[in-house]
Order: sequence, then structure tokens, then C-alpha cells
Amino acid sequence: MSAIAATFEEGLAGVRTRIVAACTAAGRDASTVRLLPVTKNHPAEAVALAVAAGFPAVGENRVQEAVAKQADCAALGVTARWELIGHLQSNKARLAARHFDRVQSVGSVKLLDLLDREAAAAGRLLPVLLQINAGNDPAKFGAEPADAPALLEHALGRRALRVEGLMTIAPLSDDPAVARRTFANLRAIRDQLVARFGVALPELSMGMTADLEAAIAEGSTLLRVGTALFGERAPVPAAG
Repeated sequence: MSAIAATFEEGLAGVRTRIVAACTAAGRDASTVRLLPVTKNHPAEAVALAVAAGFPAVGENRVQEAVAKQADCAALGVTARWELIGHLQSNKARLAARHFDRVQSVGSVKLLDLLDREAAAAGRLLPVLLQINAGNDPAKFGAEPADAPALLEHALGRRALRVEGLMTIAPLSDDPAVARRTFANLRAIRDQLVARFGVALPELSMGMTADLEAAIAEGSTLLRVGTALFGERAPVPAAG
């Protein structure tokens, strides 16, 4: 067994234990929370491990790294769904619309328009999540909470995009309450948008290795976990 396989096996068991415990504490069924293995900065083997463990999708932060990894996976005969969870630069919209099965980090009207145009050109209906800066953190990307209604309204008018929910990243803090407040705010924003626009926004992508318990407590449906599954790895030097 390779080092990364051993790390993944042990890490997955630990993460699953944490998820079950957090769901029990929150009075939730563990089946309502899904895990998205984040394979950024790790080789195609990490994707293969996730797929072999039954995960249909993986998360990547950078477009060009993911595109190269997709080619490596194809050579290995590994098939997965790919979700972009990192900041998307406008000049990478064309690649993102063609190479990802869902883009979670859509936080501006400009990105909505670019992805809509490129998805339409590729003959695709591209699922997206709207990224909201629910923690009001100047270091984070995403639309401000006050701009969420206008962003959703614009998104609903894009013919080649399908809005499936919201995503956020909690501010870095030693205080667990900060993440909890951020996630509670995103859930409240989602509920307000659903009531106002009469649309379903079932996905709440929130929570990572350090704060998944707080995310589960506040209603997360999708946890983006990398370090706890695959360990640390130096970033791959690639743009995008």
C-alpha cells in the first residue's frame, strides 16, 4: 500500500467517525451530509483512491491543475465528476465551463455571464453554486450577503446554468464560534432566498477539515475535506 493510500484509509475512517458524531449531536441523519474529497495538490492517485472508495466526485481549487489531472486520470482509466471549489479567474471561465461538472465558486454577475456563455457554446447545462461571503471576511471571495438576492436573480436568468445552492468559506479563526456564525448566516440567507424567489436551493456547501462539526450543526449538506483525507502536500506550481 502506498503512503497516500494508507493516509487516505486512516483519514477516511476518522472523518466518517467525526461526521457521524456531529450528526448525532445535531440530531441529523448522517446520510444527509455528503463528503467531497478535495484532491488539490495531490496526484491522480488521490482521485483514484476516492473513486475506489465510492465517491463519485472530487474537488479541485485550480483550473489548470485539475485539467492536467483529468488527463492523468483518463490514462489510468479513472472516471470522476469534478467540482471547482477555488476562486475562478475570469480568464479561466472557458476551461472551467468545459472541464468541470459543477462550479461552486461563482460569486459575481461577471462570472455568471462568462460561464453561461461558455457553457452554452459547449452545449452544456452547467450546475453552479453561488459563493457568498457569509462571514463578512475581507480575505475571502464571494458576494456580500446583501448582494445575494441580486446575484441569484441574475443567475436564474442564465439559460445554460443551473443554480443548485450556496457555498461559503468560514474566516480563519481560533474561535469555533466564528465558523458556526458564518454557517448559520449562510443557511439563513438560503432560506430567505428560497422564500423570496420560490426556487429550491438544496445544496449548502460549507465546512472543511477544521470546522466540519460546526458546519453540520448549521445544516451543511456537503463537506469539502482534503487535509484530513490525504494529508498535507506542497502546492503544485501551476497557474489558475
